[in-house]
Amino acid sequence: MQLYWAQGTPNGRRVDIFLAEKGIEMARVNVDLRGGENLREEFRKINPFGRVPVLQLDDGSHLSESVAICRYLENQHPDPCLFGSTPETAAQVEMWSRRAEMNFFLQVAMAFRNITGFFKDREKVSPEWGEISQETAAQALPIFDARLGESEYLAGDAFSIADITLCCAYDFAKAVKVQIPTDLPNVNRWHAALSERPSFSA
Repeated sequence: MQLYWAQGTPNGRRVDIFLAEKGIEMARVNVDLRGGENLREEFRKINPFGRVPVLQLDDGSHLSESVAICRYLENQHPDPCLFGSTPETAAQVEMWSRRAEMNFFLQVAMAFRNITGFFKDREKVSPEWGEISQETAAQALPIFDARLGESEYLAGDAFSIADITLCCAYDFAKAVKVQIPTDLPNVNRWHAALSERPSFSA
């Protein structure tokens, strides 16, 4: 297997952390997003949407979307379990992963792309929509803070893909200066703990 990914992207980091937590070594092919390599015909043959990461399997087929890649790897390497070990915990992980994805991760991405116009040479941008997305992300974060006041990790007592998703989005928001609240005590406690994990600091 090999991973087509772009260093520094939140989705690429999401898979990187997952691989590190599982102890999986994998060959990587860096895709030049700034240069538009992901939009070329050759790359669109492996992902017609032109996005990274993409996992090439041993039979030559391809999987895209970071969580789908992580689910595949979870089935191949079930320990440690990062998607929930019982029907209830799996549902909790799915619920909080989905909430983190839709209400924060996506909003941060839309804020970055539309406010900065980083990819304006290849997509329509709306600064107004970027501001709305930034506000939506900022409003969502206190909800996650309240949840983390009830449990050690986002989906409960065990670290999971939900934590990886939220933390990658949180770090990306700070890196690209999307305005989000930074004075949330439970998020800060949780983030400090995750930052000490070798997978996050690698």
